[in-house]
Amino acid sequence: MPARRHPTAFVTPLVALSVAVLATAFPGLVQSVPASATVWPVVEFAILGAAVFAAVHHADVVAHRTGEPYGTLVLTIAVMVIEVSLIISIMLAGDGSPTLARDTILGVIMVVCNGLVGLCIVLGGLRHGEQGFHISGARAYLVVLMPLATLTLILPNYTTSAPGGAYAIVQLAFIAAITVVLYGMFLYVQTVRHRDYFLSDDGLSTPDDNAHMPSNREVATSVLLLLAALVSVVLLAKHFAETVKIGVAAIGAPISVIGLLVAMMVLLPESLAALRAARRNQLQKSINLALGSSLATIGLTIPAVGAVAIVLAQPLSLGLDSSHVVLLVLTFGVSIVTFGGGRTNILAGLVHLVLFATYVFLIFAP
Repeated sequence: MPARRHPTAFVTPLVALSVAVLATAFPGLVQSVPASATVWPVVEFAILGAAVFAAVHHADVVAHRTGEPYGTLVLTIAVMVIEVSLIISIMLAGDGSPTLARDTILGVIMVVCNGLVGLCIVLGGLRHGEQGFHISGARAYLVVLMPLATLTLILPNYTTSAPGGAYAIVQLAFIAAITVVLYGMFLYVQTVRHRDYFLSDDGLSTPDDNAHMPSNREVATSVLLLLAALVSVVLLAKHFAETVKIGVAAIGAPISVIGLLVAMMVLLPESLAALRAARRNQLQKSINLALGSSLATIGLTIPAVGAVAIVLAQPLSLGLDSSHVVLLVLTFGVSIVTFGGGRTNILAGLVHLVLFATYVFLIFAP
């Protein structure tokens, strides 16, 4: 996607960083403002959301300069920094949330592999009929994603060293290590060994893709603003965690909805980019963004969250309940069929959307 100038994207990271530093360094000053208990959480949430969009925008500027598939990798890492900081902050807020990492990882997989993939295929199919992509690229994503999801979210239910769908410390360390190894090997395949698997065909490119190549100055500015936006997100995440827990409890929603909210918040900017690519008949880029997000979620989140759980002796429950196991297995089965032929149409997209709707429904009506 061509990098475009957005004036607010240059101001937002600086404003967000200033607010985050103020809230962190002088919490008493913020609390002394009249009606701060009601207004301040809303302001922080709005600033946090704006910082997430700004971070993804500047990551996209850098990504456009580096090109595919490195560009997608830059976007993915930026999103994962945001997601990990939110997960860890909510895990440590109040009495802790031992199931949050599990719920967020499942939420990302369902949002991406069913919700986002379904929307991309439907929007692209309605506009272009059938769309093509590289089978080898999609297969590379799935062959790593399926075992990682199984080892992380299903296997804990069948181990005996720790109760309640949890891993013992040595098991958690082992799983975290192999996720890093598998994800690292995937990145090597994606960026070095078989990078052509993840490149769009010339026929799927649009004439304006290189309309504006960012200059060295623009890239340097975006790198600095990206760092400012990410630091502000990390600092604001603690306050966001407390606000979300209070809000969920106030409306009587199940605690697992927090994982879905975190997943949707951090994936929203990247999802919009994937949808735009699908409408421009660039389904390969949509697949890179979508499946790459779900793969990076496990590959980067589990090691980070596992390390925090081990160091701080925080409980970490990863095993899914039986209904979600069925949905996860069904999602992978349908994904194999969807990405097994090299072309898609709206029927496959509607099936994925039905699976996503079922997942959301079962959160509120288990």
